[in-house]
Amino acid sequence: MPRQRDVGAQRELLSNATWQVLAEDGLPGLTLRAVAERAGCTTGLVMHAFPTKKALLLHARDLLYERTAVRADAAEAASADAFEALDAVLGCAIDLPHGHYEESRVWVGFLAAALADPDLAERHRVANHSFLARVRRLIAACRPEWTDARLELATKSLVALAEGFNVLAAADPVAYPAKVQQEALAKALTELGLARA
Repeated sequence: MPRQRDVGAQRELLSNATWQVLAEDGLPGLTLRAVAERAGCTTGLVMHAFPTKKALLLHARDLLYERTAVRADAAEAASADAFEALDAVLGCAIDLPHGHYEESRVWVGFLAAALADPDLAERHRVANHSFLARVRRLIAACRPEWTDARLELATKSLVALAEGFNVLAAADPVAYPAKVQQEALAKALTELGLARA
């Protein structure tokens, strides 16, 4: 009787290999062969799970979103109130203090690729809108008296600050060290009236 494959375990193996290739070699280095070599399997096995490079890319983009969403969920759940949750969730989006440099590099690669690929662009928009909605919900919990316009501006300002640091620190971590990122976020929250009193 032929042995049944553990499809879930194979997909996990390939997901981890895909992530390692992206983190070390960027999007240009992501090939079916590179993933197979990293996973210690044949390209045939990779192609069985991901028939095209595009399928592999979309899976990797979804994997990035899942990883960051899980971390944000945990940060929010561990917070005592909305102010602390907002700070923690935005802190997760800033890369260096949390040691997610690889994710930052992968995210920047996907952002660049999304400019020329409508499917990746749509994945990016969905993930970005989800993050915006989370931050806006937390700000509204902190400041229920604010108007929609004020909530919108604060949300986009804070997300742009966090994502901007993510992009810039991925390329030049010396110029954007963890301390600078943390201090800039704390200052922005204070100036917007979103730091816990």
